[in-house]
Amino acid sequence: MSVEVITILMFAALMGSIAFGHPLAITLTAVATIFGLLTNGFDVPGLLGLFANNAWGIFLNYTLVAIPLFIFMAQILDRSKVSEGLFEALYIVLGGLRGGLGMAVIVVSTVFAATTGIVGASVVAMGLMAGPALLKRGYDRSLSAGIICSSGTLGILIPPSIMLVVYGGLTGQKETSVGNLFAAAILPGLLLSGLYLLYVGIRCYLNPKVGPPIPAADRTATVMQKVTMTLKNFVPPFGLILTVMGTILAGIATPTEAAALGCVGALILALVTRKLNWEVITQASISTARTTAMIMALFVGGKFFSVVFLSMGGGDVVADVLLGMDVSPYVVFIIMMAVVFFMGMFIDWAAILLVVVPIFTPIAMDLNFNPLWFAMMVCINLQTSFLTPPFGYSLFYFKGVAPPEYTMGDVYRGIIPFVTIQVIGLALLIAFPQIITYLPDVFFGR
Repeated sequence: MSVEVITILMFAALMGSIAFGHPLAITLTAVATIFGLLTNGFDVPGLLGLFANNAWGIFLNYTLVAIPLFIFMAQILDRSKVSEGLFEALYIVLGGLRGGLGMAVIVVSTVFAATTGIVGASVVAMGLMAGPALLKRGYDRSLSAGIICSSGTLGILIPPSIMLVVYGGLTGQKETSVGNLFAAAILPGLLLSGLYLLYVGIRCYLNPKVGPPIPAADRTATVMQKVTMTLKNFVPPFGLILTVMGTILAGIATPTEAAALGCVGALILALVTRKLNWEVITQASISTARTTAMIMALFVGGKFFSVVFLSMGGGDVVADVLLGMDVSPYVVFIIMMAVVFFMGMFIDWAAILLVVVPIFTPIAMDLNFNPLWFAMMVCINLQTSFLTPPFGYSLFYFKGVAPPEYTMGDVYRGIIPFVTIQVIGLALLIAFPQIITYLPDVFFGR
């Protein structure tokens, strides 16, 4: 068989196995094994050696040590209920505005994203806190679901982000180091958060019924009380953000070292809020071990898949097709983004990175795209994978903790405008790439 046919069959086998519901890490490894044997003349020892060498290389990657540290930090923060106080404060401060409570959810989710880096923790926490509150205050159910699900996904983009750590560890390039990726993700994350706020503010201003302000009888706090409450609940998480991001951007600590500092800071916050006990530490440790094992299993399977795919010439086939098109480089870029977007509907973000980055990155370099800009566009695109049916994780995270009044129809309708906003955000970053590259240039002088 020709390389072209084998390439098509390998991707078809991957998508077919996923459609049947097989575990993704096992699927990636199994498909790579089958096609690896077919293309190397059934050299079993050679294929096992390839698998062992790549797995060992992954486990020796110092950057990836940040993954369990950031996950543990997120687990401790989730159990210390740091976000609850901030939500209650912003509920009082912004509740008098049309859509104010919804905007408070977005602000809290943005802050929480900058302290956790895990979507599940953000969506579940806001679903438990804000889901009933928005319903009680008469907010449209679709709008409420869309706000919580979309703002919760900022946790995968705004640093410290597990996805950015994985991307940086996967490429091993200076231009796309974890520090550069963290710096590059700050402004795009804030841009998306700002677009969410703008949309909710405009929609609720034009139609107050979908996001009414809280009654005047509930707005009894003085200006000084509002300021005090906001500062009291904002300073602790902001201090943690400065500890983690400040040390990285200032060049004082590597991302792995900063993650360790973040763990210490999260434990201190939990101690201050009187939530720190042996049960919290035990449950956080167990959750960290499970999540880390899942990510590393995906990393090993995905890396093996990409190595086999590239070694048999599949990457050259894809590159020849895309680079052989007599079109603008941005048309090729849009095709690559469309592939990532489509895969995000069915496959976990980690597996997508492990499959497409080794294939698409060389093509992007041949087209003279900035590697950091291209990396961030892929990551921002992957944020939509948490919202797009049929397998958008955020949708099911929210539905699992939301009051029964929220139907899946409400959830699906609610995310449509926010996915559109994310596409608009991608368009703005294409038009103004400096949004991505500005902070890395300032802090690291790329």
